[in-house]
Amino acid sequence: MAPSAMDIDNSGKLDAARALQSKLESAKLNIVEDQNRFDTLQSTLAKDPGLVSEGVAGTTDPAIVAAEVASQISFLRNLKFQYLEQKAKDQYVKTIVSDEPPIINADDNELLRIENDKKKEILSAAKARLAEKYSDVRTLAPLVEQDYNKARALTQEAAALASKILDARLTLTRLRQAHPHPRLTIPAANAQLDDQIVEMQQLDDELQQVNTQVDTVKERVKVGAVEVERLRMERAELEKQVNAGQKEVQDGRVVGLYDWYTVALAMHRTLLDLETAHSESENELHLTYAVAPQGSTQRRHIFIKLLFLPNSRMLGEVQVEGLSEDVEDVVGAHLQANDVPGLIAAVLARARAGA
Repeated sequence: MAPSAMDIDNSGKLDAARALQSKLESAKLNIVEDQNRFDTLQSTLAKDPGLVSEGVAGTTDPAIVAAEVASQISFLRNLKFQYLEQKAKDQYVKTIVSDEPPIINADDNELLRIENDKKKEILSAAKARLAEKYSDVRTLAPLVEQDYNKARALTQEAAALASKILDARLTLTRLRQAHPHPRLTIPAANAQLDDQIVEMQQLDDELQQVNTQVDTVKERVKVGAVEVERLRMERAELEKQVNAGQKEVQDGRVVGLYDWYTVALAMHRTLLDLETAHSESENELHLTYAVAPQGSTQRRHIFIKLLFLPNSRMLGEVQVEGLSEDVEDVVGAHLQANDVPGLIAAVLARARAGA
């Protein structure tokens, strides 16, 4: 008996289902490789438990790592306290025996305390964000694993349906062989064929639904993997910020340098009405001033672009924007003299005069 169009269509769908199953099985998903690697490492640890305590890469138990980190943090805190105590004693002794004690007043101590409190607040905020990211990773990891398990279950279900379709076709072939054409009436054969067509159509519909669910779950797994990777990157950045903040708090020289630089920068901005300063490159500097002309309270923005010769302190080109008058004569004179402070002072004087 020649195969009908419906048989050819069903055969094509069955081949497509098999191709999808083989493609999913051969796909190199990271979660599958991670599961195999984890099983291998667990087997290795079962044979040699000493690898955990030695800290072999990829074989450390997270619970043991957490306990060791907590112990190290406690030890470092005690060490820091002892260091600060010994340092305070040493400074106290030096202050007593010194002929000229350092001039330290209450205002200096108050400034140091305020700056230290600010840095502690920044460090606490960074630690809170890091803890939040850790919580997000712990929350998303079970969801990704759950989606992967669903995808694997749907794949197995698709394989089972394909096997049922194959069994149905084999049963139909056996029936045709057991009941040759002369012994099977045409109406009975048509009725049996209609029933089988309906059943195969139902199986095809179920297979289509399963395939759709498999595609949906795969997309969710991909999205979840991307989200987990993004959270890992954010966690690494936050860890860097936390480490940088801890180093700044522990280094006593940073506070004095920071106060000096802040006061100097604020004084410079106030005296020269400097609004922004931006280094575009190694030899290019952009300055923006907010100057109020005489007889007016409204400030105007003066933009000065300084371009220096590479690997030198020689002024090569100057651009001034925001003035109504031409200042090429002033720029040319100071450009030849390589006088940057004089150039800025002259331009600002022109701006304050109402140019």
